[in-house]
Amino acid sequence: MNAMQALATRKQKGFTLIELVMVIVILGILAAFALPRFADLGGEARAASLQGAAGAAKSASSIVHSAWLATGRTAPVDLEGVDITVSAEGYPTADADGIMAAAQLTDDYTLTGTTVTPNGFDATSDADGDSTAGECSFTYTASTGRVTNITTDDCV
Repeated sequence: MNAMQALATRKQKGFTLIELVMVIVILGILAAFALPRFADLGGEARAASLQGAAGAAKSASSIVHSAWLATGRTAPVDLEGVDITVSAEGYPTADADGIMAAAQLTDDYTLTGTTVTPNGFDATSDADGDSTAGECSFTYTASTGRVTNITTDDCV
């Protein structure tokens, strides 16, 4: 009788390994389907990428201006084997051979006038619903080397 009582109490102590594995598998399947529906991190990634590009443009502008001053104000400025065109003030010009080449943004960003936007960005997008579309850009001014108007509201 003692052996039967011991066997009965042993069966009621917890879950079997198979039951635990099945629960983990079911939770994994649910997470795989539910998580992408609730977490769209693409817009945040594009906004962070734009912030990084603006920082790269600021740094590149300062480096080119420093090199321009150090070389006796000669143009173009050689930056790691690449000739960077500079403005009269010694900052990279607002074109493909200026700030885009200095900050190495030519593959992922487009420069239109003085506005830099991510490639493939929909300028008609108004993701934040403020009636102002296309807010995923920054402005570069060649005469001062400044990066301004960094807007990431519509980076979706």
